[in-house]
Amino acid sequence: MSTTSRGFQDLTTGSIYQHLIKLAIPASMGMLFNTLYNLTDNWFAGKISDDALVGLSISSLVFYLFVGLLAGLQNGTSVMVSSEVSSTKASDDLKCIIKNAIGVSFIFSIIIIIGGLLFARDAINWLSTQTAPSELAWEYIQILLVGNIAFAISSVAAGALMALGDTKTNRNALIVGFFANLALNPLLTFGLDMGVAGLAWATLIIKLASAFYLIKVLSHKLGYRPIPQFNLDTSSNILRQVLPASFNFFIMIIGSLIITGFVSRFGDYAVAGYSVGLRLEQVLLLPALGLNSAVIAIAGQNFGVQNYRRIAETYRKGLLLGFTISVVCIPIMVFLSPHLMGFFSPQTDIINTGVTYLRIDALAFFCYVSLFISVATLQAIKQPNFPVVMGLFRQLILPLAINYYLIIELDLGLEWLFGSVALIVLISMMYTLLYTRSQLKKLARFAV
Repeated sequence: MSTTSRGFQDLTTGSIYQHLIKLAIPASMGMLFNTLYNLTDNWFAGKISDDALVGLSISSLVFYLFVGLLAGLQNGTSVMVSSEVSSTKASDDLKCIIKNAIGVSFIFSIIIIIGGLLFARDAINWLSTQTAPSELAWEYIQILLVGNIAFAISSVAAGALMALGDTKTNRNALIVGFFANLALNPLLTFGLDMGVAGLAWATLIIKLASAFYLIKVLSHKLGYRPIPQFNLDTSSNILRQVLPASFNFFIMIIGSLIITGFVSRFGDYAVAGYSVGLRLEQVLLLPALGLNSAVIAIAGQNFGVQNYRRIAETYRKGLLLGFTISVVCIPIMVFLSPHLMGFFSPQTDIINTGVTYLRIDALAFFCYVSLFISVATLQAIKQPNFPVVMGLFRQLILPLAINYYLIIELDLGLEWLFGSVALIVLISMMYTLLYTRSQLKKLARFAV
């Protein structure tokens, strides 16, 4: 394994398959434990009451609506760092980028606190038709909104480490966080009788510890402690990558809220079933999301040294690995979904909704994988705007228009709602594949 100074992994040489697998496996493992973490919260919420499970499902969607800025921050930091780390003048530029990324994270955190406290309750009330789940959702989310700085710092540190070829540190933090959550949830929720608030406090404590650990490891790799900094030019360059990625994630969450809004017409149990089904699908998509992280790091470093043919090769091989993942995961969604849903709730309506969603969306599984890899490639070559435009159509315009007609006007069932989502993803994937290939062909003309 070749490295640059202080152990930065050089991804511009060597086997692409080997790099993809070595980076994707730790990233996927970390995401697996992060999703299991969320499922653990759902399980404990279900032990409190069905209202608590519904409340947590709703508050999770609303919380991710506000922290969407941080998802873009992680990807944007990774893109900026990966394109600089392979440069001969990386040291000074890298220091400036990371310090300003942390500075930007503080600004984002303040925006999230203000926006969340002003608008989160309204979003919760829009998603729930009952008072009890709404109150429990607000009890949970207000704690995390105020403490979101821990999420912000973790996002920057994880993004920087990923760009340096280190996906293991974040994996370790997420694994330890999962087991810590297993201990803290029953202690705070039942032992100290804090209820749903105990789940939120457990998450906040663990995220603060994770942020400290990630910054400590990053500081060791860099050889200095990155102090928040605000340089207009550098921060502007970071924001040019961060804001489209953040907006894309924001669109995705708004899209989820729209679909959840349509699902809520069938009752709160349907919302809970859809939420749990979505979590289970996310578990199966984790290898693809790990692959997404690997593609950003590899393509980003090669973009920095203008090795454009290697970027195209990374894209092709990423899609092949993604197809292999899909062949394994689709049968699980189709055949094992009743057993998986039954683990979280004995309520028939919750189980049936989750099973229906998983079996229909299995048809679009490879489409999701292809979209992830295509978007990662476009971000790595610093073309983050197309995913935003595609996201507007895929997540907002088409689902809202089509499902308003199907669910409101024609009064059709959940099968039509979930089927329309799968069809829209298929169409979006085909167009995104064509666009990404065209951009890579343009880069190939300048290849050395």
